[in-house]
This record gives sequence, C-alpha cells and structure tokens, in this order.
Amino acid sequence: MTAILSMNQITKDFSGGVRALDGVSLEVERGHVHAICGENGAGKSTLMKVLSGVYPVGSYGGSINFENHETAYKSINDSEADGIVIIHQELALSPYLSIAENIFLGNEIATRGVVDWPKTNREATMLLARVGLDELPSTPVLELGVGKQQLVEIAKALSKQVKLLILDEPTAALNDEDSAHLLDLINSLRGQGITCIIISHKLKEIRRIADTVTIIRDGQTIETFEMKEADATEARIIRAMVGRDLDSMFPPHTPDIGDELFRVENWTVHHPVDTTRKVVDDASFSVRAGEIVGFAGLMGAGRTELAMSIFGRSYGSHISGTAFKEGKEISVKSVSEAIGHGIAYATEDRKHFGLNLIGSIAVNISAAALSKLSRFGIVDRFAENKVAEDYRGQMNIKTPNVSVLAGNLSGGNQQKVVLSKWMFSGPDILILDEPTRGIDVGAKYEIYGIINDLARQGKAVVVISSELPELLGLCDRIYAISEGTITGEIDRADATQERLMHLMTAGKD
Repeated sequence: MTAILSMNQITKDFSGGVRALDGVSLEVERGHVHAICGENGAGKSTLMKVLSGVYPVGSYGGSINFENHETAYKSINDSEADGIVIIHQELALSPYLSIAENIFLGNEIATRGVVDWPKTNREATMLLARVGLDELPSTPVLELGVGKQQLVEIAKALSKQVKLLILDEPTAALNDEDSAHLLDLINSLRGQGITCIIISHKLKEIRRIADTVTIIRDGQTIETFEMKEADATEARIIRAMVGRDLDSMFPPHTPDIGDELFRVENWTVHHPVDTTRKVVDDASFSVRAGEIVGFAGLMGAGRTELAMSIFGRSYGSHISGTAFKEGKEISVKSVSEAIGHGIAYATEDRKHFGLNLIGSIAVNISAAALSKLSRFGIVDRFAENKVAEDYRGQMNIKTPNVSVLAGNLSGGNQQKVVLSKWMFSGPDILILDEPTRGIDVGAKYEIYGIINDLARQGKAVVVISSELPELLGLCDRIYAISEGTITGEIDRADATQERLMHLMTAGKD
C-alpha cells in the first residue's frame, strides 16, 4: 500500500502561548480507515483543521504531503478542490434548505448563473442512494433526524469527488441503529477506494471499522499501530490515550445507602405540541440517600422527558403525578421550586442548555445559585471567582484560570463545569442525563469518581445513559423504560445487558 497523506512534525500555537500540537506526525494509507484517538483537548480536531485548511498554511509549522505533492491550503475550498472533505462534529447544514440545496450549497449546478433544478435533484437522488438515504431531495433538512443529517453531509462530500473523508466524532449524537448504519457506509466507502480518517472515543467502533490507529496525547503522537496486530486491544488504546493503565473502567464504589430521599408516583407527561400523546405514562420510582439509580431505555423511550418534567416542568404538558422528598409531598411546578427543594438536573445537551458558552467558567459555576454570592442584587465577583477556583481544583478542570470561556473547554472539562454548577447549588437529588456523552475514557473515569463521591456524601443520584455497560458499572439499581412506561427494576447484582435490553424493548401491553 502507498500513503495518500503524510503530515510531518506539525506544530500549532494559539494566543497565550498554548501549544495545541507539538510535532505531530501522521501517515495514512490509501483506501484505509485510519482512526485518531486521544483524550478531549489532545489536539485531534486541531490536527484535522490544519489538514483541511481551517487553519491556513503559515499559521502552523511542519509540512503536509497529499497525493505526492506538498499542500499549501489557504482555506477549506483549497483542500476540497484536492478532494479532502471534513465533516465536523457540529453538522454544518442549513435546516431551512432542502437536502438537494444543502448538498450543492456553494457548488451549485448552474448555467450562466441559473441553477438547473431538475439536474440538481437528479444528482442529489443518486448521491442519496449511495449513502442509503431514502428521502426526497426536496425534503427540508430540519425534518431529518441527526443520523440522516449525517448521511446528507456524507452525500455532500461525495458530490465534491472526495478522496479523503474526515469524520470528527461522527456517531457521538447517534443511536445504536444509526451508528451501525454509518459504520456500514464507511466500510462501503472504503470498498470504493475512498480513504477515511475517523476521530472517535468509541473504542468498540474503532475495533470494528479501523485498519490503523494513531494515538495523540497532549499534542504529541504517542504511537500508530495496525488493528490486525495481536496486541491491538482496547486496553492498549486506553493506556496510550491516558498515559496509564485503567485497571477498571470504573473506580471502586462501596455503596452506603440510607433511607429513601426522593420518590415520584404515577407521573404522567403529555407531548408539549400533540397534547393527546403521552410521552411518560404513570411512572413511579424512588432513590435513596447515597444511592446511584440508573435509567436505561432506547432513544425516544421517555427518559429525558421524565427527568425534565420533574425538574420544574421543563418539558411537556398536562403533567400529573406526585413528588416526595423525605416522605413529604413537594411542589416542583417551576425550576426555581425544584432547585429550592434540592433537585438539580444536568442536561444531556450541555452546549445548548447546560452552559453559557460565551460566559466564563466562574459565571457558569455560579449561575444556579447566585443568591449565595449576591447582596442587594449585586454579585460579588471576588467571591464568585474564589468559589470557581475551589471547584476548578476539586474537579480537576484543566484550564489556567476561571476566566476562560466555557466554550473554549474540551467536552470533559465542560461537563465538569456543569457538575460544579449544580454541586454549588447544594442539591440533595442530582439527575445526570448522559453525563459522559462525547467524553473520552480518561475523563469518563474522572466523572465516574465524582458521581461516586456525590453518593458518598449522601446525595441521591439518578443517571440516565444510553450505554448499558456504564449503567451496569456505575449504578446500584437500574430502572428500564420503554415507550414512556417503566417496565422493570433490577438490582446491581442481578443486572445484565440482556435483561435490561429485554425490558427496554418490552413496550406496552
């Protein structure tokens, strides 16, 4: 095999003296799927932005050779002209344009400035067939789920005669079915001679799809190896990513469970728009002090809707049911009421609902409990910074100071800020919705340790997760939910993936 791409001793510095890449080298074989692994903040996405021209020539050190010529890309347009296309984790589609319009946006099929719509739609239909998407090209993108939008992005890349396709965390927001379809498509593209670079934290997916793996840590290349090698194991990848062995994926946890702290009875929630449809149907559950309780369910099962409706009716309509804290009925009809009763909810979508991305770490951490830091409506910024600095140390938030914007942090550090915010509010009950989504294995281990510490403090912790191994490794007790109905409850000692999956797919009678 011959290399289609060589990146040699790439360095990249940002303002403030931060070195994101420090002599990274990478060689990718033609027609291979090459995985790049590393913790959040290791430099993976920065390296791909250098390759694709997001960071233009002259803004970095080192050299790049693509198809036997040295590149000098000044923009994404230059790299795309050579057949290098990058699909970012945050999809770059216009929701109000059609699929066909999105595919050819900036690359329109036109004669004398007039778009040839019949030809545009024909070409789009053929591209959609190549990626296995059975949708009309006239369909607005906003009507598609995330999985289908990902396929539109790949169709768009194919329209540009792609030779090297870069996918940055392509399955981070996808369910298992959509993820499997996308991996099958990547395998199909490899069969067509298209080279792929995939950035992913999901080690099982890497084992399934990748020919070669390169590990980056702290802006440096650690090692590259073929996945067909006998010792190409998940343990080897983890060790290279985090710089140490993780004897277990989960830190040790000895439960010290007390009395019931929180209980919900006969909780029913209707859809906010289609008020005739129940999204949560007569759900009842409890969680005790010092206990970690999990919720397992397929996408759309009603897990997040249940959590958000409990947290001050943040979701839904015609909500009924009763909530109890320490055996006494409480009202949670608003977010302020929920917080006042010691309930915290860390959303699954930290970028949109969990954080103020253009606010500092300090501003974010204080946000849920400003009354603790204010007098006569004026926030004591000195006290705010002190609190934030304390949490920066406690939570090992990797940043030089708390004035850094939350949007500039890696996913794992952003999640630590979200948890810090709610811990500062002094909650008794924490509902954590997908607390490790999009986070690397090293940061996951730290988050699991934080969750264990919260339980040791006597908090009642509810964890919603799409990863069954995570629930099995972390939780003392697990509820399964299907089609809005709680279908079963299993203690940790009796829980298996098979039993949970059976309950998750039980549905309604």
